[in-house]
Amino acid sequence: MEILKTTGLKKYYGSGAGLVRALDGISMSIEEGEFAAVVGTSGSGKSTLLHMLGGLDYPTEGKVFVDGKDIFALRETELTIFRRRNIGFIFQNYNLVPVLNVYENVVLPLELDGEKPDREFVREVMETLGIYERRTSMPNQLSGGQQQRVAIARALASKPAIVLADEPTGNLDSRNSKEVMGLLKVTGEQFGQTIVMITHNEALAQLCSRVIRIEDGRIWKDGENPAQNCGMGARRQNPVGKRTGETAARNVQGGIRHEK
Repeated sequence: MEILKTTGLKKYYGSGAGLVRALDGISMSIEEGEFAAVVGTSGSGKSTLLHMLGGLDYPTEGKVFVDGKDIFALRETELTIFRRRNIGFIFQNYNLVPVLNVYENVVLPLELDGEKPDREFVREVMETLGIYERRTSMPNQLSGGQQQRVAIARALASKPAIVLADEPTGNLDSRNSKEVMGLLKVTGEQFGQTIVMITHNEALAQLCSRVIRIEDGRIWKDGENPAQNCGMGARRQNPVGKRTGETAARNVQGGIRHEK
């Protein structure tokens, strides 16, 4: 099932001799359950692409469909609501609210939307990420790796159609980077979650099931990663999400070491 699709996506800045083609005709699609990495050097257009995919900025031309919905055909208020309900974000800087504890940060998007959190599901996600025992801790009491785990839990809590991760390990050391990537993969598989990650790190990209390479605002290579194409959520029998409402299996794969 196609969860994300772009057609002829362009984003231009300036004009004339100063015209910058940040995105220059991106057409791509992401299937349910894929864990895809968008890789490129600084200035390649990868972060601009993520902003377009998440409806955080408007394109010069082209369309983005999330779960079948043309997001830029929505009015601004409608887009805000749709984004909150259907797109989970994980940012490099965590973006946790400092005056809220771990649990309150995780369920904040749901409460802003007037929804009652699925406490059992939220607990399962937090336990998988190894942060449930820290649920009453404040962000400043956590390490960088733990804060990013909270950000991952927050992105998953609303059971979005897709999760967009922008350099999620950018502020972490190598050990925590590997652990966070492992946890992203495990939660993607366990909860049938579709994930698109922006990164410049080739080694981390190789942990994904698909690698999309972008340069000068264009896709120049796109293909499955044979080493990691071992069956993500799209190939599972019972993915969790708003479309199914089913409960994920409790068996955590991969033996990820939890940071205390």
